[in-house]
Amino acid sequence: MATLQAGCPACGAQVTFRSGSSVVVVCEYCNSVVARTDRALEDLGKVSDVVDSGSPLDIGMRGVYEGMAFELTGRAQLGHAAGGVWDEWYAAFADGRWGWLAEAQGRFYLTFRTEMPGQSLVPPYESLEVGTSVPSIPAPMPFVVTEKGEALMVAAEGEIPYRLIPNEIYRYADLAGLNRAFATIDYGEQMPLVFTGREVGLTELGIVDMAHRRERAPRVVSAAQLSCPNCGGPLELRAPDHTERVTCPNCGSLLDVNRGQLRFLKALEPVGYPQDIKLGAEGEFDGQRYTVIGFMTRSVEFEGVKYFWQEYLLYQPAVGFRWLVQSDGHWSFVEPVSPGDVQASEKTVSYKGKTFRIFQDAAARVEYVAGEFYWKVEVGETVRAVDYVSPPQMLSMEVSGVVGRGKRQGAGQESQEVNWSLGTYLPVKEVERTFQVKNLPRPTNVAPNQPFPHRGVYKYWALFMLAAVVIGGLLSIQRPTKVFEQTFTVQTAPAASATPNVITLPGGRTVTLPVPAATPAAAAGEGSQVIFTEPFEIKGNRNLRVTARANVDNNWIFVEGDLINEATGLVQAFDLPVEYYHGTDGGESWSEGGGEEDVYISALPGGTYTMRLEVQWEKWNQAAPPMVIVRVEQNVARGVNFLLLLCALSLVPLYVLIKKISFESRRWADSEFNAAGTKS
Repeated sequence: MATLQAGCPACGAQVTFRSGSSVVVVCEYCNSVVARTDRALEDLGKVSDVVDSGSPLDIGMRGVYEGMAFELTGRAQLGHAAGGVWDEWYAAFADGRWGWLAEAQGRFYLTFRTEMPGQSLVPPYESLEVGTSVPSIPAPMPFVVTEKGEALMVAAEGEIPYRLIPNEIYRYADLAGLNRAFATIDYGEQMPLVFTGREVGLTELGIVDMAHRRERAPRVVSAAQLSCPNCGGPLELRAPDHTERVTCPNCGSLLDVNRGQLRFLKALEPVGYPQDIKLGAEGEFDGQRYTVIGFMTRSVEFEGVKYFWQEYLLYQPAVGFRWLVQSDGHWSFVEPVSPGDVQASEKTVSYKGKTFRIFQDAAARVEYVAGEFYWKVEVGETVRAVDYVSPPQMLSMEVSGVVGRGKRQGAGQESQEVNWSLGTYLPVKEVERTFQVKNLPRPTNVAPNQPFPHRGVYKYWALFMLAAVVIGGLLSIQRPTKVFEQTFTVQTAPAASATPNVITLPGGRTVTLPVPAATPAAAAGEGSQVIFTEPFEIKGNRNLRVTARANVDNNWIFVEGDLINEATGLVQAFDLPVEYYHGTDGGESWSEGGGEEDVYISALPGGTYTMRLEVQWEKWNQAAPPMVIVRVEQNVARGVNFLLLLCALSLVPLYVLIKKISFESRRWADSEFNAAGTKS
């Protein structure tokens, strides 16, 4: 870098241009903005002293971005006509480029000047509307206008790559794109300038270590002690570098903060809005410890009825501001998101691949404030607020005709802004634990972003169903185990006059059987025969299937059986009707029944069993005697049991589904839109 030293035109002190491409340098002694021209140095006027904003950056810091080294050579502090400033740092890169590094509320935006192929592609300032896209600015996805307004050149230091005029007012427009893309249109020149880049972190800039050392430097004063100009009482600013409005805790006055100087605005009427968490309380979210520095109550109105909620402003110097929102006993932790990462349609928006449905579109009004705020809040301030839900999250858009809650920290007469934030639902107990408070009000309704509490049931149901299907599949491919099979030829003898109910087993044991009910054969006076099988072994805890097959043809056989445990005398009865009929009717064939029938028996105790079979039959019209094959099997898979198991497993999820439908109905009952995003 070429170095130029000369005397300040205002005070004579030596000023140094270390960069050959810098245009102005601020004199360290008299704060004059010194510009170099082809002939001599020019005094452009004086700037105010730079306000300590608590930035981790400093002039002289070096870093590397995308493989190219750079050095911070200067900064400017800019603000709106109504107050509030943000920092703009200037980075001289080794390849001769200049980078503009804007810093606000702990977020950084690095941009470079972009040459437009045609000046007509830059939209006029008057044609821009917040929330609309600007397709003419080069980007993979169109940029969206997030803010337009006027900026005032307040203070500066170091070397700056453009002709900075102290106290000059110029118009600007900020734009956001997908994946943290960022752009600014500077309307301060006759030909508007376009700067494009992206939001970056200190790690990406390669200066994180130096920045951390600066943060750890003895900047001991984290709060400012001031006196109220109305009552003289003491008050404390917990974020003095950012605060624009504060209320006096002693007299309730709303005070304007201008570079550490307090100005009385008006006395706020004491209103009994509940404040469950006190100012100054501390709580930890996502590994960062925040302090509650502000409290406000806001409202929306539907059909003449106002609905209120409370918002707590949280501050952490390293990351900036967050919000804790309470409505009807429900809590959400709210953090800002880049508008460019939100893809909006008419009734839904998409953020990080997740779809949110519109829930509310209304004018939100500030009803009460307490504590300090980073913008010039007023009771009665109104913004358009649109909420989109996808539990447990809520995306909210705020569109303001003056200041909102975005990168800028003040409000100008022509300022317009759109901001997006993401709220995540917090259980009441978690809020109590975080802030060490007790007995917070419990919710009595369903919040827009409240997650259904029993949604985990479906995960376990799916696991159980999967396990049931796997087990059912394994059982279905397992072949049954045959424990007994025998073929009997039934003797066509006359029907027995009575069936004995006291029998003697082959082993000599006497068993009393239950008296059977009248059977079709007995009623018809047909044939009957009692058969005892040879003993066979049955294993315990396994179901059984008894099958009877007979050569029936337009007749039937009825098998009434008993499984008898020889050791205990346990008797398990069963019936097997086998029948098969067929013929023709009106030229069409018909049939019913079949030559085989089976019956399933629950698991019996293991042991040796004998089977008693009483076979009854219809008069036979065939020469051959009837034959019956009886088979006993174990480990038989039953489809009906599997279906019953699936039904049983589905009872609880079905009940939960009914509860969920009711839950969702209660959620959308408070919305002017239904779940599909259309007007109710």
